[in-house]
Amino acid sequence: MHCPFCNAQDTKVIDSRLVAEGEQVRRRRECNACGERFTTYETAELVMPRVIKQNGNREPFDEVKLRAGLQRALEKRPVSVDDIEAAITRVKQALRATGERELDSRKLGEYVMEELKQLDQVAYVRFASVYRSFKDLNEFRSEIDRLEKDD
Repeated sequence: MHCPFCNAQDTKVIDSRLVAEGEQVRRRRECNACGERFTTYETAELVMPRVIKQNGNREPFDEVKLRAGLQRALEKRPVSVDDIEAAITRVKQALRATGERELDSRKLGEYVMEELKQLDQVAYVRFASVYRSFKDLNEFRSEIDRLEKDD
């Protein structure tokens, strides 16, 4: 690590601590050349897979879109913000766990539907109706029947 004061390359770590609930490492460093001390923060760089849309376009995973979709499905439903954030974290972990560099949007939708099924069944049916493009009431009925059978 270069010293931000004298640009020397030789610095040493004098203290390391976990911060941000273990998500970061805070390091106090000292320059061997000028003796100045400074702090650095280290985080893991976790690359999310790219999403392959139905039309074949590839785009980076967008957590904002994921959150918006979940919030839209959960609108006016009794689900806490903490539960939504936990669901987002689980979806992201599942995506990373695939080990794939690219992921079909259908697979992403299935992860979201699984989380919604656990959070709120009404939100699950809302999301499923848009995601699976329900054409009529019979498709709603069959999805609700499938949901009841799973319980």
